[in-house]
Formats: sequence, C-alpha cells, structure tokens
Amino acid sequence: MAHTSPDKVSAARLAGRQLARLVRFVHRTSNVIAEPDGIIDRLSADHPCIVALWHGQFMMASMHRPDVPVAAMVARHGDAEFIGATMESLGVKLVRGAGAGDRKKDRGGASALRAALQCLANGTSFVMTADVPPGPARRCGEGIVTLARMSGRPIVPLAVASSRSLVLDTWSRLTINLPFSKLAFVYGEPIFVPRDASPDQLEDIRQSVERALNTATRRAYALAGADPARSTPRSADPSLPPPNPGLLLRVYRGASRLLAPIAPIVLARRAERGKEDPARQDERLGRSLRSRPDGPVAWIHAASVGEFMAVLPVIDRLRVARADVTLLVTTGTVTSAGLAAARLGPRAIHQFVPIDTPQAVTGFLDHWKPSLAIFTESEIWPNLMLATSQRKIPLVLVNARMSSRSSQRWRRRKRIAKQLFGQFRLVLAQNAVYARNFRQLGAPQTMNVGNLKIDAPAPPVDAVELERLRRIIGNRPILVGASTHEGEERILAQAHQIMREGMPGLLTIIAPRHPERGAKLAADLRAAGLSVTQRSARADPASSTDIYLADTIGELGLFYSLGRVVFLGGSLVEHGGQNPIEAIRLGCAVMSGPSRHNFNDIYGGLDAAGAVATVKAADDIARTASRLLTDEAARTAAHHAAEGALAAMGGALDKTVAALLPLLPAVEEKPAAVAIAPPERVPETADQGFRRAVS
Repeated sequence: MAHTSPDKVSAARLAGRQLARLVRFVHRTSNVIAEPDGIIDRLSADHPCIVALWHGQFMMASMHRPDVPVAAMVARHGDAEFIGATMESLGVKLVRGAGAGDRKKDRGGASALRAALQCLANGTSFVMTADVPPGPARRCGEGIVTLARMSGRPIVPLAVASSRSLVLDTWSRLTINLPFSKLAFVYGEPIFVPRDASPDQLEDIRQSVERALNTATRRAYALAGADPARSTPRSADPSLPPPNPGLLLRVYRGASRLLAPIAPIVLARRAERGKEDPARQDERLGRSLRSRPDGPVAWIHAASVGEFMAVLPVIDRLRVARADVTLLVTTGTVTSAGLAAARLGPRAIHQFVPIDTPQAVTGFLDHWKPSLAIFTESEIWPNLMLATSQRKIPLVLVNARMSSRSSQRWRRRKRIAKQLFGQFRLVLAQNAVYARNFRQLGAPQTMNVGNLKIDAPAPPVDAVELERLRRIIGNRPILVGASTHEGEERILAQAHQIMREGMPGLLTIIAPRHPERGAKLAADLRAAGLSVTQRSARADPASSTDIYLADTIGELGLFYSLGRVVFLGGSLVEHGGQNPIEAIRLGCAVMSGPSRHNFNDIYGGLDAAGAVATVKAADDIARTASRLLTDEAARTAAHHAAEGALAAMGGALDKTVAALLPLLPAVEEKPAAVAIAPPERVPETADQGFRRAVS
C-alpha cells in the first residue's frame, strides 16, 4: 500500500463499495440453494470456523448471517484494496497479509497468521482462499492447514456457483456472479487438524481439503446448471483445450507460409557458411528419407549442443524404461548433429528440426506421427508448437528456463504468451522462479524439478587417444580454455604469455564453442606471436607448441582429462557462461568469468561451497591458474567442494523421467499364447511300426 497513490486507493474503495452493492443485488434477485440441507444451522455448532474457498470463486462468499462475525484475509498490495473495500462494506473484518507461495518475498503472511488466530480465539470465523497467488490454481496451500492446526478450529470447504456469470482471464479464472441467477452454496464437512499432526498427516489433510473443495465446486456448478469448464483453470484440469491462436499468431502463420518458397535459398546460404548440412536439407523442409518405425515414437527436441547434452540422460532413461518406444531426437545445428551421431544409442533416430513454416511442420508431423513431444529449455517455435498441440500430441518443456528479462519481455505481449505457453501440457522448470514465470505466462502446469545438467554424467573419453596424447605432452603443465567465445581466446593468450614466464613448458588447450572459427583463431593467435597447432588438421602438439587449438566436435571430455585446471568460456563476454558440470565430473578445478546468468543455480551452489574461482581478466586467470597448477592440495580441495555441491543439488533426472513416463502411450499387452495340447498318442500296431521303421 505504501506505493499506491491516495487517488488510486480512493478509486479502489469506491469501486469496492459498488461491488458490494452488486453482491447484495445478486443474492437478493437469485434463487439461492444451500447444500447439504440445514448446513448453516449445523455449522453454528462449529463456529468459529475457517471457511476455505478457491481464489477465483470468492465473490459471493462474503454473504453471511448478521449474527455471525466473520473476518477475511486480504493482501496488502494496492489491487487488493478493491476487494477489501467490498468485504468491509459487507460487514467483514479485514486481516491484511497473504501467503508467499513459492516466492521468497514476505507478503505479511506471519503477521496475518497471528491476526487470524486472534480472530478465531475471539469467536470470529475466518474466510480465506486455499490456493495462493500466483498459483498454481486450485492447489491447496499449507497456510490454511497450519491455521487450523494452531487454532484447533475446523476447515469448512465452501463453493459458490451461479447460472449466470462473467469469467475473467486471470490465473484463477476470477468469476463475477450475475443477478437473476440460480445461486448454489455448497459446503463440505468440517475438517479438523490435530495439533500434534505429523508432516505426513498434514500433507494428507492438505490433499483432503483440496479434494473436498473440488467436490463442492463440481456440485455447486451442477446445482446452478452452469458449465464448470468456463471457470476452471487448465492448471486444475489439463484435459481442457489450450487457447486458440489469436490474430497475431494467425498472421505469423500466414506470413511464414508465404515465405516458405524462399526457405531453400536461405538454407543453401547458411550451408555455405557451415551452418547447415547440405546433404540433409530435406529434413529442414519437413521431408525425411528414413522410414518411420512401427510402434510409438517419442520426439525430443534440443536446439543445440548444450540442450542435447542436458537431455541425453533423459533419452537413455526412457530407452531403458520403454523398450517399445522409438526416440526421435531433433536438433538445429550441425555441431549438435555430429554429437548426436556419436552419442545416441539404439532405438534413437536423429533428424534436423524442420524450419518453422506450416509446410515443413506439417510434413514432419505427418511422417513421424509422434505420441509425445518434448522440447528442451527455452525453445519456442509458434508453428511447430501450435501444430503439435492441435494434433493432441502432449507437449512438454523440460529443463525449462525463463530469465527475468525474458519474462518481462513476454509480459508485454501477455496475450500471445498465453496462447503459446498454454500449449504445453507440462513445464518442468530448473527452479521455482522459472516455474512461476512460465505459470504467469500461461503454462497450465509447472513443476520445479531442478536442473538436468546437474545430473548429467561425465562425457565420454577415448582412453586410447588420452594415453597417446599424455605420452606426447609428457609432464608439461596444462591449462584448458573450454567453450570459449570470440574475444576470450585473446585473453587466454595473454594469460598464457604471463604464466609461461614462471612456468616453462606450459601448454594451453583452447576448445572454442564454435569449432568452425578454428582457422581464423589460429591465424589470430599466430599473429600474437604464439605457436599454434590445430587438432582439426590432425596435428599433435610439439614441444614448442603454446596453444593446442581443439577445434573439433565432441572431444571436451578428452581435454578435461588431459588438464586438471579449466577456464569456462562465455563468461568474460556477455553470454551468460557455460556449463561447468562436465569439467567437474572429470576431476577439474574450474575458473569462470563473472557473466554466468545462464547457469545461476549451478554457480550459486558452487560459489556457496567455495568451489569456483571467479576471474575477470588475463592477469586473474594467470594468477589463479598458476596457483591451482602448482598447489595440488588447493586443486583437490576445489574439486571435492564442487562434487559435494553438485551432489546436494541433484535429483532433476529422476523427477523429469517420472513426470514423462505417464504421458507416453500405454504399453500394448500382447495376447497370451494359448497352449495347444498335442493330440493323444494312439499306440502303434506292429504293422504300422514296421512300415515307419523301413520308410
């Protein structure tokens, strides 16, 4: 309220008083039904009680008997002033505050709990919504159960429905009941919470409140003769259809259809720059030379290398869990395609993802007919998503991330965001903030399961090649610069030049994030006076080599195993960092620049454990790397701290697979084989036996 102007407060209070008049008018002009019969008199024995209702259905809940004092919880923010004024006009006492839900910000929940307990102790019944903004809708929070446990007063579920209503497009599907209706009030049986209830008992009771409210809601709508689907959020009922595309998305679809004829030209030009595989251009246009295998197909899309590596353990788990399912993996880059060819196992097919035109998308879906579509991290392709959803193929986003900056951009286009993110059946997010961001943008069901990259195994290492390179390099100290971006190689070269003065024989291995930059990088580094050997040229580092340029695909595990000190790129430039987990899994101590917002959760845990060194310039890299290379105890301690931090943050893989398996088609049971007994053998006659013997 401190940030709300007096004029807005006055306007909100005026509007609230008008709404109170509407509530009275609706109640006065409607045919009111209360169920079960005599419930009001029965509840008087349980007064004071805690009246629970769903958030979007609270308009008529303020109607109460004048002789029964009632209080209600109302949030502190300015928008809630409107609701507060309505309730006050209807004779309801206000308690300011709200539960935090999955947000860390204090919304006055603790002080509101104390005030609610005082109200109940003084003989005032208390009304509160069971679900907490901003959702998920119709999931009972812990606050109402806590209040019942501490107060000893029962929870009474309440649902109100009217035959005529307006439904607003909010997270809770806020319903405005209209006059001249059939108006149904349905109460559930009182639910008591023992003061000494265990955590498991409290969870059982929380679920009981949730079930009772849903049952009362269905009954209220049935009595009122209203359609419950209109006011039911998809988070409460995933079977409800996703939103239809609006005008802008239909314009996008039409424009992309018209531009489709020039797609081959664009793809050819990208191929000239090494960004497309010309031999597989048909796949990008939705045409495949591979036949679709029999049985169900689960389609998994990962944009590039990072997303592919994150989802690879999921692919492996699904292969083991469902031997009858073929896994179709699509990626969008040449580098990731090469990695997929090397890492995908049996019953997995790689294809390039079709470009986002209606023609290519239709061809792709017509051919592969997937039973489940799994996108990774933040892939949003409108035509691909809409066409998949319209075919009633469950669409899931795994390892989902949505930065605050991206969330703000989408909120400025909230209508389009709801039409797109509403197509997902389920979003499995890397953390609670990302889950909330997706939920606020229209995703009906979100879960915070953690980051898949934390559970990723160590990358494969060619043991024979590792030993060969170790013999060639000998005892030279090695610094690895992994997944570097443009500009960072120059900084690493400067660090190398600083370090080699006190560390003769130093070899720096640089593995650029985009290996196609290798030739230009080699020329630039040689121009800086360094001796460079390119691995893509199949050359081995000589004793005089300063920089071994690892401009190949899928060999990071080899280079992490050669060196024990790694600088991770994308962090000295405004990129957001690279994944440190593979290096840690292979025993390395890790350095990173300050830009690593793409992996905030991972680096947050590593920083808290003191497991990552932050460097900002060449001299920082030189000083820190020199210490780690010469102090084995410090290097070992950093690695052990990192392993411990990752162990504490793991678990996303199990949760992700558990959420995906129920969305796959049921296993078809083969009819049991019918055992046919052999005919009863008739003893041979002597003549028959003779003929058989001589035949």
